[in-house]
Amino acid sequence: MDKPTNVRNMSVIAHVDHGKSTLTDSLLSKAGIISTAKAGEARATDTRQDEQERGITIKSTAISLYGNLPDPEDIKDIVGQKTDGTDFLINLIDSPGHVDFSSEVTAALRVTDGALVVVDTVEGVCVQTETVLRQALGERIKPVVIVNKVDRALLELQVSKEDLYQSFSRTIESVNVVISTYHDKALGDVQVYPDKGTVAFGSGLHGWAFTIRQFATRYAKKFGVDRNKMMERLWGDNFFNPATKKWSKSGTHEGKQLERAFNQFILDPIFKIFSAVMNFKTDEIKKLLEKLDLKLAPEDREKEGKQLLKAVMRTFLPAADAILEMLILHLPSPVTAQKYRAETLYEGPPDDEAAIGIRDCDPKGPLMLYVSKMVPTSDKGRFYAFGRVFSGTVKSGVKVRIQGPNYVPGKKDDLFIKAIQRTVLMMGGKVEAIDDLPAGNIVGLVGIDQFLLKSGTLTTLDTAHNLKVMKFSVSPVVQRSVQVKNAQDLPKLVEGLKRLSKSDPCVLTFTSESGEHVVAGAGELHLEICLNDLQNDHAGVPLIISDPVVQYRETVGAKSSMTALSKSPNKHNRIYLEADTLAEELCQDIEGGKIGPRDDFKARARILADDYGWDVTDARKIWAFGPDTTGANLLVDQTKAVQYLHEIKDSVVSGFQWATREGPIAEEPMRAIRFNIMDVTLHADAIHRGGGQVIPTARRVIYAATLLAEPALQEPVFLTEIQVPESAMGGVYSVLTRRRGHVFAEEQRPGTPLFTIKAYLPVLESFGYNADLRQATSGQAFPQSVFDHWQILPGGSPLDGTSKVGQIVQEMRKRKGIKVEVPGVENVSTRPMIARESEAYTNMCVFSSTTTSYRRLISGQKKRAKMLFQSSSLAPQFCSYPYTSLLPVQTKEMAVV
Repeated sequence: MDKPTNVRNMSVIAHVDHGKSTLTDSLLSKAGIISTAKAGEARATDTRQDEQERGITIKSTAISLYGNLPDPEDIKDIVGQKTDGTDFLINLIDSPGHVDFSSEVTAALRVTDGALVVVDTVEGVCVQTETVLRQALGERIKPVVIVNKVDRALLELQVSKEDLYQSFSRTIESVNVVISTYHDKALGDVQVYPDKGTVAFGSGLHGWAFTIRQFATRYAKKFGVDRNKMMERLWGDNFFNPATKKWSKSGTHEGKQLERAFNQFILDPIFKIFSAVMNFKTDEIKKLLEKLDLKLAPEDREKEGKQLLKAVMRTFLPAADAILEMLILHLPSPVTAQKYRAETLYEGPPDDEAAIGIRDCDPKGPLMLYVSKMVPTSDKGRFYAFGRVFSGTVKSGVKVRIQGPNYVPGKKDDLFIKAIQRTVLMMGGKVEAIDDLPAGNIVGLVGIDQFLLKSGTLTTLDTAHNLKVMKFSVSPVVQRSVQVKNAQDLPKLVEGLKRLSKSDPCVLTFTSESGEHVVAGAGELHLEICLNDLQNDHAGVPLIISDPVVQYRETVGAKSSMTALSKSPNKHNRIYLEADTLAEELCQDIEGGKIGPRDDFKARARILADDYGWDVTDARKIWAFGPDTTGANLLVDQTKAVQYLHEIKDSVVSGFQWATREGPIAEEPMRAIRFNIMDVTLHADAIHRGGGQVIPTARRVIYAATLLAEPALQEPVFLTEIQVPESAMGGVYSVLTRRRGHVFAEEQRPGTPLFTIKAYLPVLESFGYNADLRQATSGQAFPQSVFDHWQILPGGSPLDGTSKVGQIVQEMRKRKGIKVEVPGVENVSTRPMIARESEAYTNMCVFSSTTTSYRRLISGQKKRAKMLFQSSSLAPQFCSYPYTSLLPVQTKEMAVV
């Protein structure tokens, strides 16, 4: 641990069921943690009971392994980074592949520098492979690839050598397409190439794997050539002619077809072993074992069929050796990785003490530690804070500043100063006590779980900024409400919900105004697991669980038909406001973190003006993002020369946050709305324009503007990818049609009878979808759904109780215990608006005998105003109106709330 150059922090990422946990077993058996015989079946990193039962990983599990390079010559192949000796520490995190648990993958990726991407030979690159790769590249993590389940291609599909080579080639090309799509200049070229040793091929279940480098080493000795030259020859269009003993690029010689070098030198011995063992040719097996110089253990010699095949292949090409070699040679050490990751990790200036400590991975620098998730301990209700030391050294008993995600440097919010009780090393389901951990290592901390909700920054530096909050690729869109069977268990439920919220990076728990306790998750499976945990572990009491409900977003379809006005309760202050739509691309950029409240306002205004056609002045006067200061709604100040405006800014922003968190239609969060403050009239005395007067006014005027701008509901939509044989495709289409699904792509996976169908499916229609699909296709279809985007819910206006959307709104309001009718905009009177146009302003000045300011003229000096009008040449124009409302030159209709 003290040699950060010899540490490798890596995650294993892939699509569900592509073999991550099974492959990890080989590494654990190499490190002596589990027995070799069990490797591949034990799935030792699946530490929970339900993980073993369901056969899927649910929580990401960290484990530290020791590995070494037996040949000191190999060290020379580690390019571009320093190394100290041949011993290495591998901090490995096995992550889930199911899309509902993507947040666990994000938490794992944040604390690692490299990723082993596992791809199934038969299924190829699937939707989740692409999602996790995109997340990894977004965090600037370097990938290496292993093509898994090669045994399936040989035993089930019975492919030829050339077909297998082409299949490998296509898979690697698909991975490289994804990598180049999300290319980041700071990372450089991280595409993977078999001839450079960044791709391995193997079978996790049978415990064997190889890289081209391993075969090149064998043949280099035999032929007496340079290993690196041999590696280049063993992949691609290179052919060896045994007759002339020469290499050529063309596959024919004197009319004879030559065999590709990869097939001849690598696949040939593997195919021979498979053929001899599976056809029970005992003599041939003996010859092969002698030729390859393999010595089997006595108990393995008795085996036959698949068991013998496993033993022979495991002895010939042990998986752990190939994977370890690939990880050590090609993944970056913390020292290398933190140089280019520092700027994406740290929120503060790039030249302060903390940033330099992170960049240099300095164990003597100030402590900078990011906690990415909480891991439940054996003590009920307590958690280990799981994270990574980016700078400094963390010790037991050291006093640290615990900064939550909402901490702002210099303020006291979301900040605790406490001592760390103990530091531990995470070893799968167990922990090992350890005194201290220097920079570049992964750590578990005891005793700080009460002060952190899900993630946060720990530091010893008073001026340190936070490490950036993680961005999840999934959002909690499916909800269920829970209640206790026995009333006296309510406190246990409330406590259990708090613990559940801590234990999962993505789950949301909240209590609605009607008093129901709601749990929101990324999908049906995620919710089911969370509720099981809640019932059995966190709360430990029997619960009544409602049917799943979908979260909607309230939005608008057009600009407000007229300006909304709201008066404060004391009638002394007025806010004039309009609602408008926001471009979907802009909303996605805000939600993806590309544009946010913490950006420099001038740089942000430039982007909004150039990319989205905003007026630069407006773009510079964005007051707030909402809800929760980061959502995709904007409050823009479009007023001109209003007195005391800066004093009410905080109150208006609070009203805006409140309104966008629960909109007027069904108290759902708002999305994709821009609110423009057109004008504000305020009382001259500060006591009459405090928060109590302004906050409810701001909220009401936002509601009114929304209702005047063609309100609509947005529903969440899943992207679903289904793998299915051609014969069962009809069943898939019938299920999707019945559930408002929309198929937009269908392609056959080359070399297999499988088709991949991609479709959009509304989350509302997704409950019971997996079971329905399996039934319609007799269990041949494998769906994988991931949240993709929001779309407007079709079926009329939400304000019309007879339309489909109106009925959904009424059901939601009934469920939340609100009055069923949506409150309308009371068109109390359509008064002319006080114009701010310069033309109207000039006209006023004409008939004002003194230069009394326009603002004072309007706000209070009624007698004087009356006198002026009567003496003015414009008098007839005004006299037909009460003097309090001055008719401007250009009349505007007003809606008063």
